[in-house]
Amino acid sequence: MSRTPPRSLAAQPSPLDDAAPQPNTRQRHHRQLLLTPAQMGQADAATIASGVPGIELMRRAGQAVALAVARRWQPCRVAVLCGPGNNGGDGFVAAQWLRARGWPVRVFLLGQLERLRGDAAWAASQWQGATEDAAAFDPAQCDIAIDALFGAGLCRPLDGLAADLVQQLAASGLPVCAVDVPSGLDGASGQPQGPVAAAALTVSFFRAKPGHWLYPGRALCGELALADIGIADDVPIQPAPTLWRNAPSLWQGLMPQPAAQGHKYQRGHVLVLGGARLTGAARLCAQAAQRSGAGLVTVLAPQPVWPVYAQALQASMVQPFADAQQLGALLDDARAQVCAIGPGAGVQALTRQAVLAAAQRGKALVLDADALTVFAQEPQALFQALAANRAATAVLTPHEGEFARLFPGLTGSKPERAAQAARLAQAVVVLKGADTVIAAPDGRALINSNAPPELATGGAGDVLAGMVAAWLAQGMPALAAACAAVWLHGQAAQRALGREGVADWGRRLTAEDVLRAL
Repeated sequence: MSRTPPRSLAAQPSPLDDAAPQPNTRQRHHRQLLLTPAQMGQADAATIASGVPGIELMRRAGQAVALAVARRWQPCRVAVLCGPGNNGGDGFVAAQWLRARGWPVRVFLLGQLERLRGDAAWAASQWQGATEDAAAFDPAQCDIAIDALFGAGLCRPLDGLAADLVQQLAASGLPVCAVDVPSGLDGASGQPQGPVAAAALTVSFFRAKPGHWLYPGRALCGELALADIGIADDVPIQPAPTLWRNAPSLWQGLMPQPAAQGHKYQRGHVLVLGGARLTGAARLCAQAAQRSGAGLVTVLAPQPVWPVYAQALQASMVQPFADAQQLGALLDDARAQVCAIGPGAGVQALTRQAVLAAAQRGKALVLDADALTVFAQEPQALFQALAANRAATAVLTPHEGEFARLFPGLTGSKPERAAQAARLAQAVVVLKGADTVIAAPDGRALINSNAPPELATGGAGDVLAGMVAAWLAQGMPALAAACAAVWLHGQAAQRALGREGVADWGRRLTAEDVLRAL
């Protein structure tokens, strides 16, 4: 197929390009990398081993917090809650920086000053004000609070005075600036470990963590400010990180451009299986595939309702079928590279037969909704069919309920569960939600963050399935196609909301709004 990516982007390897040398491309796209707390610990340790003193990293981190506070708020009464470790050390540095510039600052320490060790002890020694016991903290006597109690590496629930402090802070309504993460939030999963005081601003360092972008952590962190504290972009981390925040810089260079002398089949041919009852779902899917650049879209429609599809989809071909045998004959069309099955298809034997038949014929598959649920009692049958289809790939797009039925018993964070599922199915998995995760069988995963809450509406998933199918048909690698579709889906929703003023007058987004905004 003749496809020419934009010249300015084609030279930039992507970690989503299955043919690219991964170690190099991961460094090129470092700014979207997400590091777990353990990986961030490696980056810190490697930087210190390279000759940068730990106290210098702490000084830079604390100053970054103070600068972020000064940019966000006018000088006012500040309470800095410091924990017994390095997070507390960052708090001491921030407190001294603000105090030296005339801010009224009080420091409250959880623990005893004489028991601080290492870099935290050094930071405390630079503080020129009084250090008060954390039990003396009174929210009524300050205007903002800096939460420097515990960072992202905390691996236990808060208890005792620490839990009381956080609960007091949460109940106070004070604006909070969190250092690294709000205390008590798991930086790897975004899940609270006991009480957490939501922050208006969170200042983290070098690279964001999964918990900054996974719910409920994303909401608890408020605005995220990422500070450069002098850690090198190519700092060694083993094994290499495999989690990114989804962004166009990762896949835009892989997007095909129509060739000057190309024809419609070179832009990809998508088959969409239509259902007999919920015809709107397949129609949304087909229209989304058209608007996402597929050269041709054919809807395979049950004989009794094919006029419904034909009347609504003037730009698509509609082929009727009477039974599974006729459907199989339509799937034999070698010019069609991708088959989207599931939206409105019905949880029935025919849907299952269509999936297996399409896989047997070497079609790339986009499976959603009913095409997933129909295998809930026998997921291995689906996985075996996908594994046998080595000539093509598959993208599964479940929401949490469909995911739980198809992949029961998986544990861990959302990216971990999605990656486990992708390995089991040997397919790209798009685990949909407010923080959609896209994962590949080799462990690469991305968190999407641009979808507005209004996108949780009927038919939005059908639109997404059609978008994925279109980019697959145009030749994008499966992971890149899924990531592009998910991000553009969110962007279209934002565009629709902004153009129509929906958010201003209390209306809600519909799938048709998203479709028109593609």
